[in-house]
Amino acid sequence: MEHGVLRYLVPLFAGALPAVAQPANVQGPSNPTNAYSNACATFADKGGLERALRNCNEAIRLDPKHAIAHYNRGRVYAASHEHDRAIADYSRAIDLNPRFAWAYANRGATYVDKGELDRAMADHSKAIELDPRLAAAYRNRGSILIMKKNYDRAIVDLNKVIALNPRFAVAHYDLGLAFHHKNDQDRAIDSFSKAILFGWKFAAVYRDRAKAFAEKAEFDKAIADYNKAVGLAPKVATLYRARAWTYLKAGRPANGLPDAEKALQLQPDDADALETRASILEALGRRDEAIADFRRAFAIDPLLQGSLDGLERLGAGR
Repeated sequence: MEHGVLRYLVPLFAGALPAVAQPANVQGPSNPTNAYSNACATFADKGGLERALRNCNEAIRLDPKHAIAHYNRGRVYAASHEHDRAIADYSRAIDLNPRFAWAYANRGATYVDKGELDRAMADHSKAIELDPRLAAAYRNRGSILIMKKNYDRAIVDLNKVIALNPRFAVAHYDLGLAFHHKNDQDRAIDSFSKAILFGWKFAAVYRDRAKAFAEKAEFDKAIADYNKAVGLAPKVATLYRARAWTYLKAGRPANGLPDAEKALQLQPDDADALETRASILEALGRRDEAIADFRRAFAIDPLLQGSLDGLERLGAGR
């Protein structure tokens, strides 16, 4: 890491990221201002945000025009969910060094945290203009494009990331999401598998690969992935619900019933989980219990067409 420049550490920038280039106005590490900025970066990397902030503040007190110190303090504020302060510091860093590509990229990530996707897109595009090899900026822009449901453009950006850094695991994961939304499940599975291979071994990637396998009616593979996801995140109700539904689609409703029960234990008023359990009970021939669950699900969420359809199939009113 060059002269105490913080890399962005939240999930949007997950993966091994290069240090930002040193702005022209920064002197060597023996400069006291740099020393405080370095300490800010070091403490923040280790999770010591309060000590990091004190050091960044001292660096800026000594030199209010120290672009990297403002950048580093912006990172500390972003990690503390003080988004407006983070944006103000990133903006100050950009004012001091208009070619500070990482400041644009991290400000863009903070705009994502605030839900301001158009501003985030503009910042990441500017970061790419300034540094066409900044893989994280392409990855983040690709992620935003997925949020905006522009999957074709997202795929272009994410393939650019992988060309720059073939082992950028989260880019493979995002690429899998884009292919999954385009109903290209084979490519989705391949991308999710590469994400896992390169270290992105989180519940979400196993869950999403399971969804892709389920779309291909490869239910045993889907269930195996849900097993891994549940093992990594045993308190996430939606994983049990999804596995229960997959057992039902695989023609094994009895296996899915304990998962539906677990999902409702974790989230008792989850209408989707109630609908899933109702569908399983229907498949098991437990009509009255299925009707009760369909009615309860429909009462919680009247937009659940599956519950209404279930009640009609069973000859019951709402």
